[in-house]
Amino acid sequence: MGTVLTQDQILATVGALPIQGRIMLRLLLLRYLDVTAEDVQYMASDRPDPRFQAGGKPITPYISQETLQGITERVTQYRTQARLKRERIKLQIDCLQRLLARNEALVALASKLLATQLGVMPEAVEELRKQARTSVPKPVLRELERKWGLDEVSEDEYRKERLGLELQRLLRRIEADRKRLAQAKREFDLVNASPLQDHEIAHIWGIPAGSLAARKAKYLHQYVQGLQARLAASSPPTLQANNPPLDLWRETLEVLSHSPVEHSPAAYDGLERTEGALIEKLATFAAGALPEDLEGRFWLSLIQESRHQAEYGSKAISVFALQRLLAILNDMDMSDEALEADLLARVTPIPKVAAVEEGAVPVPTEAQLSEMGEHVLKSFMGESHPDLQGRR
Repeated sequence: MGTVLTQDQILATVGALPIQGRIMLRLLLLRYLDVTAEDVQYMASDRPDPRFQAGGKPITPYISQETLQGITERVTQYRTQARLKRERIKLQIDCLQRLLARNEALVALASKLLATQLGVMPEAVEELRKQARTSVPKPVLRELERKWGLDEVSEDEYRKERLGLELQRLLRRIEADRKRLAQAKREFDLVNASPLQDHEIAHIWGIPAGSLAARKAKYLHQYVQGLQARLAASSPPTLQANNPPLDLWRETLEVLSHSPVEHSPAAYDGLERTEGALIEKLATFAAGALPEDLEGRFWLSLIQESRHQAEYGSKAISVFALQRLLAILNDMDMSDEALEADLLARVTPIPKVAAVEEGAVPVPTEAQLSEMGEHVLKSFMGESHPDLQGRR
């Protein structure tokens, strides 16, 4: 049977712990829970004072604003890192799911157009599907463009060949996106099941590793016991006898992982040099018009968490690009009519330029000087020169 644990029971159990236990659980679950001002105040007063270790006499405890601000900034730093990583992976999953839905619809539409309008046999369409992974499209596309330029193929033949290449490209894109989606889902499950690390909690709280390990073991035990008591009080004895024992800490992480992902306000951080160029490339990527050799590199630039050779402590790359990509995908028209128009626009050849009629004499055009040209002439020849007067 599934667990009956709820998020309200988790929050109530954490709130019933002593203040040290509340702080420990909130820091462990910082990806989902928030640290209060009272917790920051207690951590500042609970940190060991180096003056006492050096033999100083106890004095009235005084907590400076710098100490409180330092703890608050470290809490914010680790909370932002943890939640931003979760948001980044969730955005990847949402974008890939929408891309897969669109490309799968295009594949079905391309197969239908090949079979109905262009007269390709189903066996030939199936053969195109089987050869999609190993096909090399660039030489074939160059040869097709050459034949079109020399009038060696008709428009229907061009469209048939081009639609087959587009079908294979879409199948390769779907295969790559499915692998990316599976990897993103694995990373999302791993991130959701990972509490804050001990060295990160020690950096926030400012206590030795030995004290931290002892408190963590003590209050995790108290939390599990309190949660077990709440579950026992809320379920009938018959259900308790039939259910196997639960790993309540793992169940806690599982329940909290279903909480909504917060969307952070992201700012443009310099990808693709300008924001306009980034939006344009994102639209091209979403429409599937980006070349295959650039597509993988561009996706890696979207999902990276930090830049190569970045300084330690530098800010992580924002999720601005992924947020805009998801917005573009949500705004795209997914109707059959729009998809068919987009597909036909890709596979239709470029119209040829009409040739100039034989024997036609080109109309001579009089050369005109611009303002800068006249200025240069005046500088060299003078305004009273006869050539200038005649030109005027």
